[in-house]
Amino acid sequence: MTFSDVIGQEAAKLRLRELVDADRVPNALMLCGRQGVGKMALALSMATYLLGEKEATEHPDSEHAQRQMAMLRKLEHPDLIFTYPTIKPASWPSDKVPVSDDFIKQWHEMIGKGAYFTITEWMDYMKATTQQAIITAKESDELFRKLSLKASQGGYKVCIIWLAERMNETAANKLLKILEEPPAKTLFLLLVEEPDKLLETIRSRTQRIDIPRIETAQIATALQQLRGLDADTARRVARVADGSWIKAVEEISAESERQEFLELFITLMRAAFTRNLPKLKTWSDDIAKMGREQQRRLLAYFQRMIRESFIYNFQEPELSYMTEAEENFVGRFAPYINETNVIAFNEMLQRSHRDIGQNALSKIVFFDLALNTIILLLKNKTA
Repeated sequence: MTFSDVIGQEAAKLRLRELVDADRVPNALMLCGRQGVGKMALALSMATYLLGEKEATEHPDSEHAQRQMAMLRKLEHPDLIFTYPTIKPASWPSDKVPVSDDFIKQWHEMIGKGAYFTITEWMDYMKATTQQAIITAKESDELFRKLSLKASQGGYKVCIIWLAERMNETAANKLLKILEEPPAKTLFLLLVEEPDKLLETIRSRTQRIDIPRIETAQIATALQQLRGLDADTARRVARVADGSWIKAVEEISAESERQEFLELFITLMRAAFTRNLPKLKTWSDDIAKMGREQQRRLLAYFQRMIRESFIYNFQEPELSYMTEAEENFVGRFAPYINETNVIAFNEMLQRSHRDIGQNALSKIVFFDLALNTIILLLKNKTA
């Protein structure tokens, strides 16, 4: 992966490239930022530039540089080391401690599909159940062993530690010792979402770069170029993504379910407004057939739609985060959600969400929600 593949983050790309160009590569960089802003993409681009791309650019006929780039494109360069959280499967012997190499096949399968992914996706690749993914003390020992070997290509070694805050205490203290006396020509790239969970002594030995949210316009452009969205849809998805490419992709993937949820929301509000009890009973029975996780997502979606309807009344487009279909309905519905009932609506939906999570009978929860929606809409009309 090269810097040109990174979505947005122009300032960070420039800073990382300049460190290499000026021969001022530190021993350790800590890239901090929320999920989806491109920390791994930047780390891979930095590693590619340092281990091969810079040489290939300056000496395009160099066979050595071309070999480096061929290995880097496959993420199989021997001097590129990955460390990441792992689990201990239940089938393993009690004395076996997991390290990254135990899951290297799954890691390459996932990262080969792109540099933007979540810990949830990684857990799925490892087929985790209830385990917590951590970086173990044995992983730090393995890292020390790998770094004690001479770089196979005669240049730098780059160690990318993904979600470094997931190191257990022993692993963190062992890494600290490596950072205190780092091997020559070794770059550590710590990718962190919650830096406060790292040892202060580790943070003090790294050069921190905060990676901000990706600009909305840059996400919109990437959605058009990489996902083939039209300009208006890309703009709307980018706004909802709130600076995260991962969230933008999830929004596209969730489009079918979101459309279903919108139709159920519209049906509820129209039937409640007209006090159509048979329709509301059918509505609640249909939703009761969903799985509980989908029901909870539905209720979270309803909360968002109530919030969007309330905000729509202020006529401030920059505060709106809706699809075109959602806005078409809310444009007519919004006047019925205001200060007289918005808090009660939110509390009702939160209560229903809690009840579903506690395995309450779905038919009762959703029919009660439907009946109370009549009351709340009536409260608005009589206020």
